[in-house]
Amino acid sequence: MLWTANRIIRKFSTSSNYYQNKLRLALIGQSLFGQEVYTNLRKQGHRVVGVFTVPDRDGKADPLAVVAEKDGTPVFKFPRWRVKGKPIPEVVEAYKAVGAELNVMPFCSQFIPMNVIDHPAHGSIIYHPSILPLHRGASAINWTLIQGDKKAGFSIFWADDGLDTGPILLQRECPVEPNDTVDSLYNRFLFPEGIKAMVESVQLIADGKAPRVPQTEEGASYEGIQKKSNSKVNLAQPAEAIHNWIRGHDKVPGAWAVIDGQTVTLYGSSMLGESVPAGQPLEIEGASQPGVITKNGLVLYGSDSKALMVKNLQFEDGKMISAAKYFSSGDTASVELTDDEKKMAEEIRDIWKGILSNVAAIEETTDFFKSGAASMDVVRLVEEIKQKCVGLQLQNEDVYMATTFQDFIQMFVRRLRGEDQEEEMVIDYATKDVNNMTVKMPWQCFINGKFEDAENGKTANTINPADGSVICKVAYASVGDVDRAVAAAKEAFEVGPWGRMNPRDRGTLLYKLADLMEEHQEELATIESIDSGAVYTLALKTHVGMSIQTFRYFAGWCDKIQGKTIPINQARPNHNLTFTKKEPLGVCAIVIPWNYPLMMLAWKSAACLAAGNTLVLKPAQVTPLSALKFAELTVKAGIPKGVINIVPGSGGMVGQRLSDHPDIRKLGFTGSTPIGKQIMKSCALSNLKKVSLELGGKSPLIIFSDCDMDKAVRMGMSSVFFNKGENCIAAGRLFVEESIHDEYIRRVLEEIKKMKVGDPLDRSTDHGPQNHKAHMEKLVEYCEVGMKEGATLVYGGKQVDRPGFFMEPTLFIDVEDHMFIAKEESFGPIMVVSKFKDGDIDGVLNRANDTEFGLASGVFTRDINKAMYVSERLDAGTVFVNTYNKTDVASPFGGFKQSGFGKDLGEDALNEYLRTKAVTVEY
Repeated sequence: MLWTANRIIRKFSTSSNYYQNKLRLALIGQSLFGQEVYTNLRKQGHRVVGVFTVPDRDGKADPLAVVAEKDGTPVFKFPRWRVKGKPIPEVVEAYKAVGAELNVMPFCSQFIPMNVIDHPAHGSIIYHPSILPLHRGASAINWTLIQGDKKAGFSIFWADDGLDTGPILLQRECPVEPNDTVDSLYNRFLFPEGIKAMVESVQLIADGKAPRVPQTEEGASYEGIQKKSNSKVNLAQPAEAIHNWIRGHDKVPGAWAVIDGQTVTLYGSSMLGESVPAGQPLEIEGASQPGVITKNGLVLYGSDSKALMVKNLQFEDGKMISAAKYFSSGDTASVELTDDEKKMAEEIRDIWKGILSNVAAIEETTDFFKSGAASMDVVRLVEEIKQKCVGLQLQNEDVYMATTFQDFIQMFVRRLRGEDQEEEMVIDYATKDVNNMTVKMPWQCFINGKFEDAENGKTANTINPADGSVICKVAYASVGDVDRAVAAAKEAFEVGPWGRMNPRDRGTLLYKLADLMEEHQEELATIESIDSGAVYTLALKTHVGMSIQTFRYFAGWCDKIQGKTIPINQARPNHNLTFTKKEPLGVCAIVIPWNYPLMMLAWKSAACLAAGNTLVLKPAQVTPLSALKFAELTVKAGIPKGVINIVPGSGGMVGQRLSDHPDIRKLGFTGSTPIGKQIMKSCALSNLKKVSLELGGKSPLIIFSDCDMDKAVRMGMSSVFFNKGENCIAAGRLFVEESIHDEYIRRVLEEIKKMKVGDPLDRSTDHGPQNHKAHMEKLVEYCEVGMKEGATLVYGGKQVDRPGFFMEPTLFIDVEDHMFIAKEESFGPIMVVSKFKDGDIDGVLNRANDTEFGLASGVFTRDINKAMYVSERLDAGTVFVNTYNKTDVASPFGGFKQSGFGKDLGEDALNEYLRTKAVTVEY
């Protein structure tokens, strides 16, 4: 009975896959795609009874064959299945002998006979990288890009005797990004989602649920295979068509043009916006006007005078260079290798030999590609060398730039010595003479240690709320920019110096960054003021001042992050030691709001970096400038490239991609509750990434009759009007005890009338403009709703009659609990006051807690017992007693209920960016 019970328990504890139907499969195909499909089908419980793939090439087996042979799966490597159009009997018989119920063809370059296709009970299914019937044929991905399709995708279809014409089983689609290449589209969507879809399709067949939807001929197209001979660029057409042609051939077979009488292949195309950098002209055969060699690459013009940028050029001898270096004179002088470097060179020669197994000996002049290497061999070369030389910054592009062994070794040694460092950071500043200084503001995306345009060339204006004028244009990042930023952060974490750095050294860099922020504090405060509307004196003290304090505080934590030892029951006669380690999470995403642009960056980034993570940060779309200035200072501080990346842009595109990205392990967000919910959902559905959320608030402030009236008035004003009300913890509703209500309102009104509304750079200004026009308009509407519902407007309620986005400081009384303004946050300079009966402590507590928000709260009373009673019962993450807005870098900050979860600041914030690993050792 015990055995039976165990069997029953085991059945009920397994996954749902245990109960699914399973098939005997023949896999016919090749490549890494085939390998992944094979592996995942086996994980799902299907039995692969035979793998039919291509013969070894130059002594190397196909990846599908390699993994199948390791598993002991029968592997067949037929050079062909047919001769003169007729099936080869012995090949067909060998296939039939495995007894497959379904043929799965993930990627197959061979012609398979119909008596093989139709033999299994369930027939055969094939993967095709287009949305059939569009782009039938072997170059489907190329033609998706060449023709400028807005959507790409793939089809799983039932094989028939036509060319990609069989009934559809399943299709998936994705948007085509403006600068997608064959590689990026394949790697981002067609490869990972295609693998999942193949596995899903097999299970649908096994469960008897697989559809067979006949293909329509309407909209059908067939395009031939693209070869080098027919991939010359026609430069006498619009720029977008040229761009599509180049990216549709990148990397294979490569689009080319004739420059100085020789064939030059063009790689890395992207459309440019309105601004084209200056450079040196270059005549190109067939172009409507000369190209331009700039610091960023080769600019080409279409017949419509619009421009595109090409990053890399490859010459007829196979050598590839950065297009920006086309006119560079002479080659770099060779370096003399030390004895240790010579040993390393020989180890690299062995790696080349292992890859180029068909080459008898690796000579100095051996060319990697002319010896038969393909793109997968490039990946293997780079990864094997990086494995030997941990921390070496080596990219796939480097192999294309140094194709012979001697050139590769020279490049490798320079990179190893640090002689081949990037050129000094180039920043295309937007400058503005303001506040008695010239502020220099970076405006491009900051990715992998460089400022660069968004890949689609798009920009957006950022506006000065004091007068509505344009400060400058700012890069408007795309999904591709986010992907590059995440890749840079991932590499910086996994193989860069940041992940191996001593914690104390990491702290030293953060201290240096704080010092640089202090050195530039007037410039940072000026940028905050013109970009967010913050009064300059407040920006200097709080926006910037607290940011500096935050980085210094967390710099001190870097070498104090500790685990602990845990006494456990010993496994006698052995002994056990159990201890915990605190480890960084990896790549983190940070999405910050517009009310405190720099301070919110600091609150999250400092803890994230102190814990050893790398990050990709999205500033608010309307206030990106201080984050980009901060990025410049990180380079000056010596923070390694890729550790910090800044991608300005929209929440719908950049923020959503960060939420969805599978390589991000944590997302920290400050913003509205509805957006926080969407982020949490996306993070869960993507890869269950860790989330911390600081969301909306409606913080209650209770003022009892035994308060210090002077202090209660002063602090009550600050609780609402601090930072013109654009304050997460602003007192959204004041409850004033009935016996002092009228006196309190009289004194508050006197203070409001004294407030100076005006230029935020004027040192005497109390109240600057609201952050942006749409927000100001919402505040006016908020006041109109309050009046309609019957609240009494004592003062304000309107936009100030002057240029810019200024809102009058506003005071409402007689606010009842059911009213909109009693329940909803204004996030502006609007004081909402309700009275409560004398002595009714529990009653006012019930009213104060009757909200779905719980960020902050406050109480004013001279009775310490009353203060402690109220503070214990207020349902909020922070309670202020006889003060307000008193935050400190050492004190945790965060909300309850729909105000979010997780903490910024203090030791608690570090735990948001760490994971705990338990280790048990037996000795």
